[in-house]
Amino acid sequence: MDLRILSSGDIRRLLPMPAGVDLMERAMIAVSAGRARIPLRSTLPVSAGNLMGLMPGYLADPECFGVKALSLFPRNPAAGLSSHLGLVVLFEPEHGQPVAILDAAELTAIRTAAVSGLATRLLARPDAADLAILGAGEQARSHLAAMVAVRNVRRVRVWSRSTDHAVAFADEMSAHVGMAIEVARDVRTAVAGADIVCTVTASSQPILHGDWIGPGAHLNIVGSSRATAVEIDTPLVAKARFFVDFRESATNEAGEYLRALEAGAITANHILGEIGAVASGHVAGRVSPADITIFKSLGIAAEDLAAAHFVLQAAIEQDVGQVARL
Repeated sequence: MDLRILSSGDIRRLLPMPAGVDLMERAMIAVSAGRARIPLRSTLPVSAGNLMGLMPGYLADPECFGVKALSLFPRNPAAGLSSHLGLVVLFEPEHGQPVAILDAAELTAIRTAAVSGLATRLLARPDAADLAILGAGEQARSHLAAMVAVRNVRRVRVWSRSTDHAVAFADEMSAHVGMAIEVARDVRTAVAGADIVCTVTASSQPILHGDWIGPGAHLNIVGSSRATAVEIDTPLVAKARFFVDFRESATNEAGEYLRALEAGAITANHILGEIGAVASGHVAGRVSPADITIFKSLGIAAEDLAAAHFVLQAAIEQDVGQVARL
């Protein structure tokens, strides 16, 4: 039994962002059509403030199954490490053999941003060109790549609690996108007039308020992935057309939605649909240029499986990675 091992560098080379966005469209359509089995993720506290997470799943198109096992250590970036470290183990469907082990941090960074890219392609105004990114870490970098892959971005602003991190992000990423990236002094300044906003912070309390967002904006809310964590306030949730990656995950883990629901500001019908249903045409996305649209991303195993399968096929074709014989 051969098991292909694929590093972060292998994954970056084999899964460019534009291909990732197209791949996630196929995967999310499959999810919304019921062609995936995705139990809620499970987490285990392992030390003070740190977790181990498990995300198993089955995907019918392309058919495969597997599990992501990773650690979530929020203080890792200070040590130069990703906050999400682990492995994705991919199995083939005919005999149930494991066929690949992939770096989970890189795969997660790309597939998460690619799904936001898909949501932006479907929900943002066609002329959206002014981008604000809240957060300056790994997901900020991958989200910048995703946004420029789907829209003709002409202005970028970044905000971070650490000005040093924001400046480093701007210096590093300006060359990648061929334009100067502005460092904003506060969140309100960062989002003023923005057409697209990506929140990719570790905040557990709202950093973005509804009266700071004007008509026509699209938001990808990504950093808060627990029921107790929120990045945006309830008025912003309430006034937006609200979409999710997977309804079951959202009704259990989407902190912004759950807080607004508990406050009585919205009803359960506020989730208009999954992004896969928008992609397939079964649910309307933006219906007016003045709409504020929100895509709440939690991340699901189907995204990891689709990305892992794609990378493995490319690796086999190009003879990339290390092959272990078990």
